[in-house]
Amino acid sequence: MTKEVKALSDKLNFKKLKQMYLFALVTIAVTVLLSQLLIQHNINSQINDSRLINISGKQRMLSQKLAKEVLILNSFSKDSDINEQISNIKNTLELWKFTHLALEKGNDTLNFPKEKSPALLGLYKNIKSNVDLIDSATTKYLNNKNNPDAQLENTQEVQTILDNVAVFITKMHRIVGQYEQEALDKVTRQRNIEYGILSFTLFVLFLEFLFIFKPTNKKIELLISKLLISERRAIKLARDTEAISIIKENSVKELKSLNFAMENTLLYCRISPQGKIIHMGEKFAKLLQYNPSFDVDKSFSKAITTVEKEQLAIDQIIADKQRGGWQGELNTTDRNGDTLWLDMSMIPVRIRKDESELLVICFNITIRKNAELEVERLNRENIVERINQQKIISSKIVENQENEQNRIAREIHDGIGQMLTGLKFSLESINLEDKEKSAQKIEYLKKLSLDIIKGVRTATFNLMPPELSDHGIVPSITKLTLELTKLTGKNIQFYNKSEFDQRLDSLIEINIYRLTQEAINNAIKYADSSHIIVQLSHSNKILSITVDDNGKGFDLATVEKKRNSESGMGLLFMKERVRYINGRVFINSIPGEGTRITFNIPI
Repeated sequence: MTKEVKALSDKLNFKKLKQMYLFALVTIAVTVLLSQLLIQHNINSQINDSRLINISGKQRMLSQKLAKEVLILNSFSKDSDINEQISNIKNTLELWKFTHLALEKGNDTLNFPKEKSPALLGLYKNIKSNVDLIDSATTKYLNNKNNPDAQLENTQEVQTILDNVAVFITKMHRIVGQYEQEALDKVTRQRNIEYGILSFTLFVLFLEFLFIFKPTNKKIELLISKLLISERRAIKLARDTEAISIIKENSVKELKSLNFAMENTLLYCRISPQGKIIHMGEKFAKLLQYNPSFDVDKSFSKAITTVEKEQLAIDQIIADKQRGGWQGELNTTDRNGDTLWLDMSMIPVRIRKDESELLVICFNITIRKNAELEVERLNRENIVERINQQKIISSKIVENQENEQNRIAREIHDGIGQMLTGLKFSLESINLEDKEKSAQKIEYLKKLSLDIIKGVRTATFNLMPPELSDHGIVPSITKLTLELTKLTGKNIQFYNKSEFDQRLDSLIEINIYRLTQEAINNAIKYADSSHIIVQLSHSNKILSITVDDNGKGFDLATVEKKRNSESGMGLLFMKERVRYINGRVFINSIPGEGTRITFNIPI
């Protein structure tokens, strides 16, 4: 090593460089750790805020439930049900009061904070009068319910409850909005802090590049340049010594070893700029079934292929690319008439000042190309099959929509329409002079009106259950199983195993509802089952619904092959619908034992 190189190497203080690297890495690690701690703190805060907002929203539902139960008790209850309804109202009132007090004053059990912002304190102070009025009016109403002389006072108490519930819902909506705004402010502050940490990290990385990587790179490049210069000087000085002979001898041995390896492992050939073979490797010659001893012409293109058109193409490539080189894939025909694919590279090599040649290196890619062509053929077949399948799905969707519209029309015409016609004729036949018959007809009309209301509710429930939009997926599935149990006589049970009570996106909820409805209907219609169990459970990321029946089961492979059958299309529609909301469906069925269908939907 020369003195210049040694001096330059001394300038590269690796101890200082290591210290600078360590400082930069520690700084980045600290910023990442702080960022993660802040994120975890913010996640815990958001969880508490979410529960707080959820419970606040449920307060509005509880107040509506309280008002509905009071109205039902006041208007339609039988004497035998009064005590049970009064007990339900008391339970609802106690839960409503407890939750509101926990929200207003804080609760350690529910993790509700005792400290609140001035805005929330003002809103809770503003709503307190309505809470007290609802509480007192409900209590008075329940105490006087069995007193016949307090009918007028009870009516006034019911009106007080209704008036204050409406105001309570409006004010509670403002409280929920304030909780959401404060939660949003927390998230915004966290995001700004994260941006600050990210900016600081990027600044550290920039300083590391500016003061460590860039100067070190320049110094190393200069050192390598000096080393290369010294190497060339050393080689020049060693040419006149005996050591050069030993180097040459070793180089010859290495070249022989390399040549042997190339002959037996690589498909290579040396050709002249005119396309004549100078030397061809043994493995390449064996692949082409080419013997240079029997070829006077020694044309590279003729050695590659026996087809004249392909030979002309190869000669043209050699003529055009002999200076700049060429790389590409060649489709040729060997001496047996089989297709041969070669990944070929032509590299120009200068031997002397006025003499050059081309080094050709090839790879046999015939198997890979044949596999690619087979994959392309299978893909084309798969695309055609999917297009045909999509056409079948589209036609079945249109057919099902038309059948559903006809069913709804029949229900309205045959059921509700005829009852309305009967109501019209009964009203016209009332003779007010005959009070006894008029009273009987009025009682009949009341019953008929209730039947009409029930028919309208049934029709609207089949189209879109109100529980789904008002309360979410759990109440709507509960209502679905109860209604289908009444209509079909089947024993249909629903279990919310993990006490799921969240609201999801409306599109996800309606698809979950329709999937569950379709699975239950299939168990009723096709499985001939007497017991159906619907179970719902969830984790942090997955909502799972399982529908089990004790029906006759089926062979899944056989049904899936029958794409045009009603059952086959039903399973296909079910899979398409669950795929639409990024979910998965698992179907397990054993003939004679029953069927289990499980839907897993990300939440």
